[in-house]
Amino acid sequence: MPTDSFENTKRFAIIDIETTGLRAGAEKITEIAIILHDGKQIIEEFSSLVNPERKIPYFITQLTGISDQLVSDAPKFYELARQIIELTDNAIVVGHNVNFDYSFLKSEFKSLGYDYQRKTLDTIKLSRKLIPGLPSYSLGKLCAALNIPNSSRHRAAGDAMATTKLFELILSIDNEPEALSLKGLSSNINRSVIDNLPELAGVYYFFDERQKLIYVGKSINIKARVMQHLNNNTTKKAVDMKNAISDIHFTLTGSELIALLLESEEIKKHKPVFNRAQQRSLFSYGLYNYIDDQGYIRLKFSKIIDELLPLYSYSSQVEAREHLTMLTEQFMLCQRLNNLYPGQGACFHYHIKQCNGACISAENPVDYNGRVLLAIERYHFDHENFYVFDTGRDEAELCVVKIENGVYYGFGYMPKDQLYDNPVVADEFIKRYTDNREVRQIIRGYLKRNSVVKMWPLLSEN
Repeated sequence: MPTDSFENTKRFAIIDIETTGLRAGAEKITEIAIILHDGKQIIEEFSSLVNPERKIPYFITQLTGISDQLVSDAPKFYELARQIIELTDNAIVVGHNVNFDYSFLKSEFKSLGYDYQRKTLDTIKLSRKLIPGLPSYSLGKLCAALNIPNSSRHRAAGDAMATTKLFELILSIDNEPEALSLKGLSSNINRSVIDNLPELAGVYYFFDERQKLIYVGKSINIKARVMQHLNNNTTKKAVDMKNAISDIHFTLTGSELIALLLESEEIKKHKPVFNRAQQRSLFSYGLYNYIDDQGYIRLKFSKIIDELLPLYSYSSQVEAREHLTMLTEQFMLCQRLNNLYPGQGACFHYHIKQCNGACISAENPVDYNGRVLLAIERYHFDHENFYVFDTGRDEAELCVVKIENGVYYGFGYMPKDQLYDNPVVADEFIKRYTDNREVRQIIRGYLKRNSVVKMWPLLSEN
């Protein structure tokens, strides 16, 4: 009898994490909180800052209050790993947008060589089903609507406790929420299709009942990302797409970089109906540089100019202005020369000693231009000709991306044991793809944020 009673005891691990960014695998955890619940009450609480072993972006610090200094003496993830495994053992992991938190945990454990697997429950999905009709299901607005206090928003312990109170409300409505976890799947899709999706990196394709391609996406975990789509009721477009899906195909890529490049290529090639609005909104503004009559390098954002490849691309004018403002402040550039300050004469930053006076010719162009080049060098490839080698689709394979004369050439897969002293042996395995501003930005951004198996520049032409 005692054994049966123990086996029937529920165990939920309600989690929240803070991170250096939004992409698991590319970013790291900075704080974690876990609250264990038996379906009736809290039985244990755990929280800790985590040293991400990388710099925390300024906007993340503004949002969460978690700074490099705050985590400098915090334990690294590997030092907490055993405790996290034990706390969540035999538990269902619960979170608000749980796939976000769970994907980061899986990624951190994967980097340690451990395959972390837990069942999950999403309080967003459960709230939509059991507490319908609310204007928003974000944690902050949902808690405000339900009078759930949270005095520590965007911190792991505060958000985890708020999620716990929300989960307790859900339990009071339905004491077996785990039984609801797959409701909301499109009835047009055979369940076996979902069950057979891999939890690996690649590109996935949604087809309607006429076998017409309607959407292309990518993920480092195809199954988890598809499940997000199938349980997404946030917008009319999301619901319309979910209801139209009749079949799902996928292509494994091994490397996330290849997934990003293939997704971009497939969307441009097929123009699926549910990608079109998304593509129109992406990269509508660009960052450009030019030299004025006085010899100063100026930076300017504007609507994308079709004939020119921008240094960087943005989805909106606001994003472009914020980025250029950040560069201007970080490298002590001139507001007026960067078209951020109207009129003639000295810019505002000159008066507060954050500009050396290029706007009134008080700083010579050579010194000023040196800082401009430092600011924009990250948006150029480090070499004109190079190969990127990364993980393939299995242990015996490498993927390879080629940049030739500063232009994206294409990608392919090759046997790992055929790569010797010269990377050009990879050429016979590479398929040519179209170069454009988006793929250049994808490659630059990925190489900036991620490590790869090998970068192999060609310093001289053969």
